[in-house]
Amino acid sequence: MAKSKIKKTFVLDTNVILHDSSCILNFEEHDIVIPLAVIEEIDHFKRGGNVINLNARDFTRKLDEITGGSLFNGGVSLGRGKGKIRIAITKQLSSDIRAFFSEDNADHRILDLVYEINRTAKETSPVILVTKDVNMRMKAKALGLHAEDYTTDRVKNAGLLYKGYDILEDFDDSVIANFYTFPGELSSKKAFKKINPELTPNKYFILKNPGRSVLVNLDSNLEILRRVEKNSVYGITPRNAEQTFAVDALTNNKIPLVTLTGKAGTGKTLLALACALEIRKNYRQIYISRPIVPLSNKDIGYLPGDIESKIGPYMQPLHDNLRVIQDQFPETDKNHQAIGNMLKEQKLVIEPLTYIRGRSFQRIFFIIDEAQNLTPHEVKTIITRAGEGVKIVFTGDIYQIDHPYLDAESNGLSYLIEHFKGQKLYAHINLEKGERSELAELASNLL
Repeated sequence: MAKSKIKKTFVLDTNVILHDSSCILNFEEHDIVIPLAVIEEIDHFKRGGNVINLNARDFTRKLDEITGGSLFNGGVSLGRGKGKIRIAITKQLSSDIRAFFSEDNADHRILDLVYEINRTAKETSPVILVTKDVNMRMKAKALGLHAEDYTTDRVKNAGLLYKGYDILEDFDDSVIANFYTFPGELSSKKAFKKINPELTPNKYFILKNPGRSVLVNLDSNLEILRRVEKNSVYGITPRNAEQTFAVDALTNNKIPLVTLTGKAGTGKTLLALACALEIRKNYRQIYISRPIVPLSNKDIGYLPGDIESKIGPYMQPLHDNLRVIQDQFPETDKNHQAIGNMLKEQKLVIEPLTYIRGRSFQRIFFIIDEAQNLTPHEVKTIITRAGEGVKIVFTGDIYQIDHPYLDAESNGLSYLIEHFKGQKLYAHINLEKGERSELAELASNLL
């Protein structure tokens, strides 16, 4: 948030803290108020292994370090250049708020507190409710209160995210011809001597003219362009240029972090799985996982049935993709049988992301599907667990989000792409062309 001469008071909702446990350090010189109703709600999230549970515990510890009765009165300074933080008591709803909302719940008590602080605050000191709940913001605005989303970890424009490749039209034919001779490489300076495209480590290019084209990859040092060929991986053959680029990045041992984005049917998960199986000898295990986002952001313990029946529907799409790969081979083929053997020996593991948080990984090919449902903090937590010989692949569609408090610009996958662009250990491909049926492609575009 930009610095301002006007000192503001920010009242934080529970979901902001569960989203980012260090959020209180991101408001610069402005003051922060934590309603007591928020503390009560956080207490309900302290148990569990999800990141929101870890964030609840982490925030509680941070707040506990800020000791003294002044935390409930005038507030405590958060340090040099920072404002104060205080906990405010939330009481029964005032008559003004009851006139709008008859139900006495945590959300309405928070709104009541913001309403009261705003009523007694000086005109030169704006009071702002910060919440990731759009309905809460609408209720606040209906009361004439100022409400904002927590935007510290948002990307500026999801529509302009890095795609991972460029198409260069009317390219010099003599340069393209160079890539079809041994060894199929050329210095980037020589190839791009007449143009000046954006050069990013591990970026891909389609060089084309009316006569022919070539797919190339720029090395991590921005010095060499090499031809990228269409290679099949464990029975799966890329069907377009973006898929060919994805296979190249996924099988490149020099790139330990890869992200694949695209709408349903573009082959993100299928390609990641096929590539993992193709180069499985380089790794001790293959882990395939996805976040579970139940309704109302509750833990799966709220769902009926035993643990297998609870997680089964969430994991089924991963099993479906694995079956597609397995069916590329006859049942008697060793490649078909190898998948079943790997599952039995736990060399290929499909589990919810909740089950594998907190672990450290060595020589693992780790695929995280539906990564658009992760927060930036969750993505950071996963990557910082990577040990030696690990390759991490995040796949997802940033426009198809199930998480109640994330969108295309605030989810962890968009955040990762924005911040890792330009890093030598990273490659990204946005898959644009759907490869399912014509009907499925039409529905994806129109509905």
